[in-house]
Amino acid sequence: QVQLVESGGGLVRTGGSLRLSCTSSSGTLDPYAIGWFQQAPGKEREEVSCISSSTGSTYYTNSVKGRFTISRDNAKNTVYLQMNSLKPEDTAVYYCATKWECSWSTFGSWGQGTQVTVSS
Repeated sequence: QVQLVESGGGLVRTGGSLRLSCTSSSGTLDPYAIGWFQQAPGKEREEVSCISSSTGSTYYTNSVKGRFTISRDNAKNTVYLQMNSLKPEDTAVYYCATKWECSWSTFGSWGQGTQVTVSS
């Protein structure tokens, strides 16, 4: 089980961009699919994107397709979420999580998350 650390959040205006990073302080991310999740105030946590470990195949929820790009750099032990054309409804705390496959459930503990705030 790896400990995940998210970073890269911040305050941006509508239409702006951010790049979130997910890394581990306690082991390699290579064997795992990694999902990015968002939790807006008063709402449940929901997955926005996932990248597999073996093929690098990706998944996006409809609301972020064409705006967000997930990628991984195994040499840097990091998974990124490039967020472009940000909207106020993207405002949330973003978390990454480990999976064995993108279609499977998450396992392990959650990190502290990184806050993304998009002003109108």
